[in-house]
Amino acid sequence: MNEKTSNLPDPKKIEHELNEFLKKKFKGNVKILSQDQLPKKAPGTKKNKIKIKKIIDFNLKPKDLISYLDQYIVQQQKAKSILATKICTHFNKIKYTEKNKDNPATITGSIKSNILMMGPTGVGKTYLIKLIAKKIGVPFVKADATKFSETGYVGGDIEDIIRDLVKNADDDIKLAEYGIVYIDEIDKIASSQNFKGADVSRTGVQRALLKPMEETQIDLKVPHDPVSMMQELDSFQKTGKRNKKTVNTGNILFIVSGAFSGLEDIISKRITKQSIGFGSTIVKPKNKTELLNNVKTEDLIKFGFESEFIGRLPIRCMFNELSSKDLYSILKIPNNPLILGKRLDFAAYEIDVVFTKDALKLLAEKAFKENTGARGLVSVIEDAMIIFEEKLPSMSTSKLTVTKDIINNPELEFTNIVLAKNLEKTNLLHKKEKKAVKDYITEYITCNLENLPIKNKSTLSREKTNLISEYYNSHITELENAIKKIESYYEIVKKIEVDFFNTHGINIFFEEDGVNFLIKELIKNDITFKDIKEKIHNDFYDGLHLIQEKTEKNRFFISRKGLKDHKTFLEDLIKKELP
Repeated sequence: MNEKTSNLPDPKKIEHELNEFLKKKFKGNVKILSQDQLPKKAPGTKKNKIKIKKIIDFNLKPKDLISYLDQYIVQQQKAKSILATKICTHFNKIKYTEKNKDNPATITGSIKSNILMMGPTGVGKTYLIKLIAKKIGVPFVKADATKFSETGYVGGDIEDIIRDLVKNADDDIKLAEYGIVYIDEIDKIASSQNFKGADVSRTGVQRALLKPMEETQIDLKVPHDPVSMMQELDSFQKTGKRNKKTVNTGNILFIVSGAFSGLEDIISKRITKQSIGFGSTIVKPKNKTELLNNVKTEDLIKFGFESEFIGRLPIRCMFNELSSKDLYSILKIPNNPLILGKRLDFAAYEIDVVFTKDALKLLAEKAFKENTGARGLVSVIEDAMIIFEEKLPSMSTSKLTVTKDIINNPELEFTNIVLAKNLEKTNLLHKKEKKAVKDYITEYITCNLENLPIKNKSTLSREKTNLISEYYNSHITELENAIKKIESYYEIVKKIEVDFFNTHGINIFFEEDGVNFLIKELIKNDITFKDIKEKIHNDFYDGLHLIQEKTEKNRFFISRKGLKDHKTFLEDLIKKELP
């Protein structure tokens, strides 16, 4: 370093002094940022490239997607079938188009498979679409049509949905162009049948949706937004070019839904009118669901939709109302977020909660009376559990068995817990119900094997099924994650065998009961691969190495018994191999 350079002031010091000056001058509103403080490249870029590749290499078949949905949604078979089929076709078409860019298929007037879902509240419409978006790995955005009806027919409001989709894609426009837009309460933008004049808050919104639902370019810059204008000016000053960012909606799938209250009257009048006359064979539907299954375009137009708008929604699927039995089935599904969520609420206070079968049935009956579908389950569970969630964390209780009595009379049952009545009986009941859950999960896996992501299903043993059930029962997780965890444990055990050979040149093989024993240790004791590896080394190396040196034997099979008592195992082996 020469003398001239060494006399230069420290850049950090200059930056500090300038910031102090600016702080006094502009009261902290202006600051100098060094290179390290400048925003880095948008996070998740590599992750987004993987997601885009996954979409372009899409290989899900309708049957695969239906099997996945069956793990979360009860009933609604027809709706699941239609949605899975059309969504799989949509993304497989994207894959086909991307793979054949040099020789593209040319179809004039091709129509996108946008979907209209109809059905009462609380039957799982939103939940189902979220599950599909998660499974496929595409950006997803939900909006309520009522938001647009309140704000008039400003086109920018509709375009905000696409901007939100880009945000959900970590600002990756390419990824957002494969996304799903879900608009709920679409029936609220049907024009009033008795309204006269320009019904801009309804038909205006319908018309504003026409282009995005087909194919158009949406400008990401928000009109008249100062931030957007400053960003554009900053970009122009740096590059000398106007960088216009737009999103093409050609591959974005639009799914809309609503309860369509009153539509059944329109359908009923049409069917009644058609049934008048000699020789008529039209059978009048009995309930709202049956009526909606008979919906025609003319009914939707009469309801208040523009014909062009309905034309952009060629696929229609109906959701059925849920019975008390259906609600009970929902609560019993291993992936049910309500029960898993409530278990998590109490686990946060180190309290283990289990629900009895009778308690779940009663919750379903109470929720059915609410007449809000699956949404009613949330309120009845919270009503029954709130007193326990409030007060048990301050007590020494670590277990709670939710019974029919707790649902019927929470205050009295809480008093019994405070008074520690029948403590032994309570503990036995908790243990019994935990086992009942484990047995149910084992049975569920056996009955739904085709729908579950289990490798080598043909070789699935009863013991492995029990391990999955045991992990699920002792951890708050969805069944799919429990399956993945147990399969990862199997891989860990095989890795220990390989690692032992690579380190010591000795082949060890854990017998099936030994493998299961090690996995149970991983589940119960929360130990790591490193812990087991070190224990196997410490317990077995010296003895096996001695036998290897004396006999040149290099293959040893270790059972559960050997793992539990390695000393006796090695002594017996030495006696056998070294008489």
